[in-house]
Amino acid sequence: MSDPKGEISADTLQQLETLSLDATRPLIITDADEVLLKFMQRVEHYLETLGLWIDLSSFALSSNIKSRETNEPVQVPTLIDDFFASETPHIEAAEGAADSLSRLSQEAQIIVLTNLPGAHRDARIANLQSHGMDYPVVVNSGLKGPAAKWLADKTTGPVFFLDDIPHNITSVAEHAPEINCIHFIADPRLAKLISKAKGATARIDIWAEAHDFIAGKIADHGSR
Repeated sequence: MSDPKGEISADTLQQLETLSLDATRPLIITDADEVLLKFMQRVEHYLETLGLWIDLSSFALSSNIKSRETNEPVQVPTLIDDFFASETPHIEAAEGAADSLSRLSQEAQIIVLTNLPGAHRDARIANLQSHGMDYPVVVNSGLKGPAAKWLADKTTGPVFFLDDIPHNITSVAEHAPEINCIHFIADPRLAKLISKAKGATARIDIWAEAHDFIAGKIADHGSR
């Protein structure tokens, strides 16, 4: 796991070092689940196959899973691993993500920084490609601040980071304050449950708006 003090795991560092980055171009670092992909919708589908459902009255996952038969909370210790093993190839794209990134890619380089078990990296890449999002994918573990800082240090252009998890936004803001952090939650049901994360430059949950925010910042930087 990445160390909050600033260390990057060996696996993540190895992936980062294979990237070809242009030091002069803007950089967009984006999460996948609940930013590019409809993670929660697929989780709900998967839970149905197990006779379970998730109560979305609070921003949590494991503690909100309940039995459809008894309506009582159910603990599934291997849920995340089992979910990614079964469903990674089938997660649908968030509305507007592919089109917005395609347009932004004309001005910026894009890296997907995603937390999931490393064994499913190839499936994640293939899934994103099937939605028209063929960008380098780096599988991380733990807080994303150290990896985001490593990437930001490789460019002199403006850098943007998008994630749905508040502690990842805060981590990036602490490690690399120069990064424009966008707190983004694609599922409207989840978006309404949590306010703007500490350290976020902006809270945006719609890709058309995120596109305009990023494009505007890039244009402002270029006019200096």
